Amino acid sequence: MVRTVDAVVVGAGPNGLVAANALVDAGWDVLVLEEQPAVGGAVRTAEVAAPGFRTDLFSAFYPLAAGSPVIRDLHLEEHGLAWSRAPSVLAHVLDDGPAAVLHALPEDTAAGLEEQTAGDGEAWLRLFAGWTRVRDPLLDALFSPLPAARHVARLLRRLGTGGALDLARLAVLPVRRLADETFRGEGGGLLLTGNAMHADVPADAAGSGLFGWLLSMLGQDVGFPVPVGGAGELAAALAARVRAGGGVVETGTRVERVLVSGGRAVGVTTARGGRVRVRRAVLADVSAPALYRDLVGTAHLPDRLVRDLDRFQWDHPTFKVNWALDRPLPWRSAGAHGAGTVHLGVDRRGFVDVSAALSKGEPPDRPFLVLGQMTTADPTRSPAGTESAWAYTHVPHGTEWTVDAVAGQVRRVEDALERAAPGFRDAVVGRSVQSPAGLQAADANLAGGAVNGGTSAVHQQLFFRPTPGLGRPETPVAGLYLASASAHPGGGVHGACGWNAARVALAAASPWGRLPRALARSAWGRLLQDG
Repeated sequence: MVRTVDAVVVGAGPNGLVAANALVDAGWDVLVLEEQPAVGGAVRTAEVAAPGFRTDLFSAFYPLAAGSPVIRDLHLEEHGLAWSRAPSVLAHVLDDGPAAVLHALPEDTAAGLEEQTAGDGEAWLRLFAGWTRVRDPLLDALFSPLPAARHVARLLRRLGTGGALDLARLAVLPVRRLADETFRGEGGGLLLTGNAMHADVPADAAGSGLFGWLLSMLGQDVGFPVPVGGAGELAAALAARVRAGGGVVETGTRVERVLVSGGRAVGVTTARGGRVRVRRAVLADVSAPALYRDLVGTAHLPDRLVRDLDRFQWDHPTFKVNWALDRPLPWRSAGAHGAGTVHLGVDRRGFVDVSAALSKGEPPDRPFLVLGQMTTADPTRSPAGTESAWAYTHVPHGTEWTVDAVAGQVRRVEDALERAAPGFRDAVVGRSVQSPAGLQAADANLAGGAVNGGTSAVHQQLFFRPTPGLGRPETPVAGLYLASASAHPGGGVHGACGWNAARVALAAASPWGRLPRALARSAWGRLLQDG
C-alpha cells in the first residue's frame, strides 16, 4: 500500500519534531517516521543505572531551548512540558580550592567572583550587560536561515560600527584569550572555558570564545533548565503538539531510501517495504553524510557535493557514565552542592592538555568532565536523599571500544570525581556506561559518538555547514531539505535546524514564494520577519 501525504519528516529528534510542528501549523498533512521505538533522538530518558533513578541518556540541560525563540513560541507547556532549575546554574570545581559558581542571579555570580579576585565581579556584570544589549537580535539572527538579513541589520543598528567590530572579533576569539582580556583571576575564565568545551573547539582555537560566552550568558540569563520528569518529556511534548495539529508520528519505522524522480524528492521507502509519496517535501532530521550517501545516493548529487562530503568532519566522540547514588555527591567544594551542572577534572591549563591529547588521538589522562546532578535540578529524578548523576567527556576518534578500553575510560572518569568528591565511589549503587559505539547504536545520528552533527569549528559553520555553499536547508534535490544538526546553526536543542528547513519548504511550496498567512498568525509570527 502506498500512502500519500504533503510531507514526510525523517527522524523524530527535536529538529524533526519542530519541523513537523511548523508544517502542521501551516495546514500540511505530515507524517514523521522514526527508526527508534521512542521519539526524541538524543532527547530521551530511561531507568538504566538502577530502578527508580531516571537518567537522561544524551542531552539533559537546555539553556538553548530556554533561550530559543523557536522552542519558546511553541508553548509546549500546553502539551505537558514543565521546567525545573537547580538552586545554582553551574559550578566549576578544582581538586582543591573554592569553586567558581554561576548563580541564578548575575549579582550573586559577580559577588562570588569578586570574593576570589577584586575587579572580576564588575567584569562579569559588564559581560552580562553586553549580552542583554544584543540578546534578542543575536538569537534571532543565529536561529534564522542565512543570510538573516533583517535580523543582522537590526543587530548592527543596535551595536553601531564599534560594537559590531567588537562582536565580530569575539566570534573568532579563542576562549582563553577572552578570559585573559576580561578577568584577573581564574574563576571567570573557568566558567567561560568550561562552557566553551561543551563544543569540540579547543580552548586555544578561533571561535571557542563565542561558544563560551554564548553558553555562559544564556546560563546567566535563562539558567540551565531541565524538563520535569526527564529530557524525554520535552520530546513527548513536541510529539504531542504534532499530533494535536493533525500530524502522524510513527516510531519503529526506519526510512531506507529517499525516492528521487526528475531531480525531485517524491517520497520515501521504509525497511519494512512501505512506500510513502509526498506532494510537497521530504525533510530529513539525519546527518548530512547519512542523508546524501545512504538515503539519496551519490548518483543524484553534483560531483562537487560528493567531493565536499569526503571532507566533512565529525565532532569529537562522547563517552558517558551514569550513576545511581544513595546520597548527594560529597564535594570538597561547598559551591558544587546546589549546582545542576558541574565542570571538573582540570584547571585552566588542563583544558589545553585535554585538547592536545585529543588532537594526538589519545584519551586525556585527566579528562575534562561535564557532570549533571539531575535530582538536584529536578527532585522527581530519584528517591529523596539520593542523586541521579551522569558525566560525559570527549574522547579521540578511532578508538576501539573493547571491554578493557571502556573500563579504562570509566576509571579515568571516576578517578577525577573521587579527587573532587572523596567518597564518591562509596555512594554508587548502580552504573550504566555509554561508549561512543553505544551512543551510535541508540541513535544513528550520533555517528561514532559525535553528538553535534559535525564539528563546531569555524571551517564548518555558517556558509560552510555542512559543506561549503549557502549554509541553507535546501539540497541539490528539489523538495528535499536538511533539517538536522548538520545544518546551520548546528548542534544543541534549539529547534532552529528543523524550523529553518520547514520554513524554506513552506516558502518553496507557495506559488509566490511566501509563507502561508496561517503560519504568520500562529506562535511563529515573530520569527517570520526574514521570510
